[in-house]
Amino acid sequence: MVIIFTTGDPELIRHCSLVLSAAGIGHEIACPSRSVLALAVAEEHAEAAREEILAYIEENRNWPPPAPDRDAYRPAFHLLSPFIIGCLVLVYLETGDWEPESAWFAAGAGDSTAILEGGQYFRLITALTLHADVLHLLGNCLLGVFLLHYLFQLLGNGIGLAGLVAAASLANLLNVAVHGRGHHFVGFSTAIFAVIGILSSFNFRRHAAIGRTRLLMPLMAGLAMLAMLGSEGERTDLGAHFFGLIIGLLTGYLCSARQVLNLRSSAWLQTLLACTALTVFVFAWEMALG
Repeated sequence: MVIIFTTGDPELIRHCSLVLSAAGIGHEIACPSRSVLALAVAEEHAEAAREEILAYIEENRNWPPPAPDRDAYRPAFHLLSPFIIGCLVLVYLETGDWEPESAWFAAGAGDSTAILEGGQYFRLITALTLHADVLHLLGNCLLGVFLLHYLFQLLGNGIGLAGLVAAASLANLLNVAVHGRGHHFVGFSTAIFAVIGILSSFNFRRHAAIGRTRLLMPLMAGLAMLAMLGSEGERTDLGAHFFGLIIGLLTGYLCSARQVLNLRSSAWLQTLLACTALTVFVFAWEMALG
């Protein structure tokens, strides 16, 4: 018997022993000293055993892969999420439930005919702030306060909110185009599913793993959320939820690009984008009520 491999790592010697066993090479584990373990094989199998051990070590040289770097970015202002949810509650206290004679809903609710034929695109924004009833509001608020918090923690208040407004508005527009005339909608849920899409896609882009199946994981996660939360109910707008999720996935993929992430630390840019996004809502309601 000749010694072909030595190490002080008991786990490694066990793995190498398994490799030789799988290759059908008889061997023994020896202990030449208190801190050294060795593999010994018959002399006629020494060369083949060395090749098996070297191949195993080479294949596993960089395994397991290093953990992704922890993102140290955090926004300076941490209360934007509850601020937005609070604004939705205040709007509901003023507008109440969706009633045919309500001036608020007549002016700001999503109306595909008014949008496509009347050019009232501000409804794509104002409809996000209206809710059909208190249960509709509570569902969006309870889920939204956590999802928005995570979104702003990843992208910052300005980039996150601007990306969300753009994604939700585009999703509403696509939903209107698909439904055609006579479709009405309200609620922040389009934005909620856009956030789900952004967070899912962001996770894929930032923490991509080995294997192509990881590419489908954000989509599968988002579709699972769509099935659980966005496809049932008397007034559920499945199209708005679906397009919110899809546009959110695309938005998240774009926002997780290195060029965008490098802009997160710019306080003036984040402030400018956040103020602009909030102003869009005010301006949209001025157009609706003007």
